Amino acid sequence: MIMEEGTVQYIEDMAHKLRLHALRMVYERRYGHIGGCFSLAEILSCLYFHFLRIDPQNPDWEERDRLILSKGHAAPIYYAALAERGYFSVKELDTFATGGSFLEGHPDMRAPGVDMSSGSLGMGLSVGVGMAMGAKLLGKGFLTYVILGDGEIQEGQVWEAMLVAVRYRLDNLIAIVDYNKHQLMDRIDRTLPLEPLREKWVAFNWEVFEADGHDVEALVDTIGRAIKVNGRPSVVIAHTVKGKGVSFMEGLPEWHNKVPTGEEYREAKAELSRKVFSNE
Repeated sequence: MIMEEGTVQYIEDMAHKLRLHALRMVYERRYGHIGGCFSLAEILSCLYFHFLRIDPQNPDWEERDRLILSKGHAAPIYYAALAERGYFSVKELDTFATGGSFLEGHPDMRAPGVDMSSGSLGMGLSVGVGMAMGAKLLGKGFLTYVILGDGEIQEGQVWEAMLVAVRYRLDNLIAIVDYNKHQLMDRIDRTLPLEPLREKWVAFNWEVFEADGHDVEALVDTIGRAIKVNGRPSVVIAHTVKGKGVSFMEGLPEWHNKVPTGEEYREAKAELSRKVFSNE
């Protein structure tokens, strides 16, 4: 079945395809953070195949929208989105985390389409603030999106950046929190609880939206409303599931950075393959 790019069904199917790429990359390289990749699939698919104003043939285009993957450990699925969007060949994904490849274990600006080298958590929103301020000063119309992990926003620098963004009325800045409720070793609420998360962003004077981070239609609507906010930055709290898409991985903290065995890989690949370009 041929589907039109940008439609809900196309975005949903692309999310499953991105998961397949990330699964293979992590399995073959024996390295990577698969749980946080899978929770991010629909968010990245919505951004790269519906919202972002970009030109993969001209990755340094000054008017392009910027995207910062602050939770840089989700690099495999980020690279998959860039490849599928046309920044480089899908075949290049085979070089992930190998010597000499521009597809490092965490995002590296040598890779076409990467706007920030990230991986040290807590820094992405500060850089996003700088990009958004720069756009205002230069009279540019591009938007800056920053994808944050929920464990990541335990970092104090994130909250400092939130204050600065409001101070300068950066309505061209959109944060998206991948709220999968887990971090490295355990659930967020058993480590360093974030709730009430919405009220905290509201108290910092951000425009706050919430959505099911795996419901493409809801994400498209919610991100679309965030883009239209005037006078202050906006955040989308996307409620997601760690390991989403593979039944035996979903909601389990051990899949933060676990590499599947051969049997697990085959089972996960079969489950995801059934969903690609289907109605599941």
